[in-house]
Amino acid sequence: MNNDIKESIANTIKELDKELREISLKIHDDPELGNKEFHAYQLLTEYIESKGFKVTYKAAGLETAFMAHYSNSTSGRRVGFVCEYDSLPGVGHACGHNIITVQGLACSLALKALMEQDLVQGTVVLFGTPAEETTSGKINFVQQGILQDNVDYAMMLHPFAEDGIYRRMLALDSADIEFFGKASHAGMAPWNGINAVDALMQGFDNIGMLRQQILPTDRIHGIITHGGKAANIIPDYASAHFYARSITKDQLKELKPRVDNCFKAAALSTGCQIKMQWGKLGPVEDVFMNDAMALNFKHYMEQEVGITYLSRAEEEQTSTGSTDMGNFSYAVPSIHPAYSIHTTAANHTKEFTVAARTQVAHQDTLHAAKCLAMTAAQVMVDDDLYQQVVADFKKGKTR
Repeated sequence: MNNDIKESIANTIKELDKELREISLKIHDDPELGNKEFHAYQLLTEYIESKGFKVTYKAAGLETAFMAHYSNSTSGRRVGFVCEYDSLPGVGHACGHNIITVQGLACSLALKALMEQDLVQGTVVLFGTPAEETTSGKINFVQQGILQDNVDYAMMLHPFAEDGIYRRMLALDSADIEFFGKASHAGMAPWNGINAVDALMQGFDNIGMLRQQILPTDRIHGIITHGGKAANIIPDYASAHFYARSITKDQLKELKPRVDNCFKAAALSTGCQIKMQWGKLGPVEDVFMNDAMALNFKHYMEQEVGITYLSRAEEEQTSTGSTDMGNFSYAVPSIHPAYSIHTTAANHTKEFTVAARTQVAHQDTLHAAKCLAMTAAQVMVDDDLYQQVVADFKKGKTR
């Protein structure tokens, strides 16, 4: 890569260090749940607009979503970066979305600086995507064609306890299950009732037995959201919220009917009526990593930061969580590498929340962002690399 490009990226991110740290802490210290990230939304849109980006507010029909554009060419390649800023109930930013915001801002501003110096030609778009943990805001951008209309490829980084390129991110869909029975006095005339909680518990048992016959990479887990009102009343209503996950979106399609049958059988055996609805927007897809971009990023992380990675085969043995970045990855060529923030804590724990606020996690984020920005710039200036990116992406259409 041209040394001027590398130096510009490094200098830009270094100059932004203090500003980005302040933004990270403000978001971390005011955790907001999905689709309620009003403080983060205002903070980020005001900041990126002050840096010369054209902001689209309430993007994709979501109150706390945005897009920010900067371009120096209508013919150059278009790269998209991503900010996430929702938190988790009870544990705050236990998935490090405050520093995910940092990497999105850092990369976008580094590419803008390159364009201002005419070191690259193209467009950079920053997507502010709410509710990654719940209603998966990125799906709106894909289903409405906004992503595909605005960028040629997309990138983001995610903090974990370990560095990784090919760690599995699972396809996921959520289901709301409701059972309807008949109320009766539990002591005086239980035989007159139809117990909705019995149906729900039998559904849980069926799921437990199904787990013995599903693939090791599949996951099924859920919670009771309504379990009756009083112990002396036969419950006429019960409900649950479940997730099903698989290693690919096609395997998820095979798993979901088996989950359906577990709850339908419970309704049949207890005499209850059942209503079951999977996610309204559709499933979260597995992340299809673009090999050409992933290997370019890996090279920069090894050369610039000194990271040593496990082999691809070893990494692919590890399944982590799920992310709606998977939906981006099947719409445009994308990468979603993991980077370590010097913690042994797992994501979605209080310990990870603490780690995501540390100075070392902030510096880890800037180091990885520098390498991601270099990868983005390389795709813009290297025609052969871009052609390989497109070729790798086409493999996902038959996956």
